[in-house]
Amino acid sequence: MKNFISTIILLLSLSACTHLNAYERDRLQSLRGRGITVDTPQTQWERPASPAAAGALNLLPGGGNFYLASGNAGDSNHYTYGFLNLITWPLSILWAVPEGAVDAQTINERDLLYHYTYSNSAAQK
Repeated sequence: MKNFISTIILLLSLSACTHLNAYERDRLQSLRGRGITVDTPQTQWERPASPAAAGALNLLPGGGNFYLASGNAGDSNHYTYGFLNLITWPLSILWAVPEGAVDAQTINERDLLYHYTYSNSAAQK
């Protein structure tokens, strides 16, 4: 029974990655076609999350997920993921470190899309 519960928690934690929907992926591809990426924005946009920091903070129990849940572009689902990583620590380090880095990049991409969709200065470019 203990192995079964551990397996379920592991599967839930592995499925916790933040994803872009089809519309967001299309819009991001459109921006890339104009030379606009997270690494090369053409406005004063700044990354809200650091992939390196999110990965490193997930060495602590859920720290990277709590980092990704906070801030202006935070994804509140990461509070739940952080709690799951907290209760499965230190085993959670195996999936939480790469998950934090990947999710930070996805949050940055989503925020870049938001910036170019709703910001007046970005819309004029």
